[in-house]
Amino acid sequence: MDKYRREFMELQLWREMLTPYELAVDELVLKFRHIIREYRNVGRYSPIEQVDGRVKSISSILDKMQRKKINVNDVEKELEDIAGIRLICQFVEDIDRVLEIIESRSDMEIKSHKDYISHSKDSGYRSYHVIIYYEVNTIYGKKRIQAEIQIRTLAMNFWASTEHQLRYKKDKVITSEMHARLKKCADIMADADYQMQKLAEEIHF
Repeated sequence: MDKYRREFMELQLWREMLTPYELAVDELVLKFRHIIREYRNVGRYSPIEQVDGRVKSISSILDKMQRKKINVNDVEKELEDIAGIRLICQFVEDIDRVLEIIESRSDMEIKSHKDYISHSKDSGYRSYHVIIYYEVNTIYGKKRIQAEIQIRTLAMNFWASTEHQLRYKKDKVITSEMHARLKKCADIMADADYQMQKLAEEIHF
């Protein structure tokens, strides 16, 4: 019984720690969706097409702690992506406009940038990551947390989501030949983004 009680208490502590992150994700998703609505209400093109958010699961946090050898007391400092927001755009140039929106806000403070579009990962992954500080009000008072915002096009998101599902099939091994094909697909998606951007410019979208 003591073992189960201890495990239950540990689970409760994790849930309490994640509660502010759940609040942050809810608020950020709502705010970005409201930005989309504001643009559309006045008949303007919104650089943000879709918004999604999630809080890392306890198991994912524990896995990352183990991989990166992070002490439990340093989790909130070392893990910048416990809270995650994904902003999907139609065109590559929209990403710069979304960055400007984030930079102009008084309720979000940018900590760092990671440009995986200009410098894509070896796998072919392309996206723009921004780590922000964001403050929430809980029943215990104000809490400043970190959140990761991923900004990418529809094409980038399709590739990243599909690649993630394929790569993390536990009963399958991704061979070097499969890696090469995934990278080729990423390059095709990148070219599609470029061509769509050029078309948009030509028709003054």
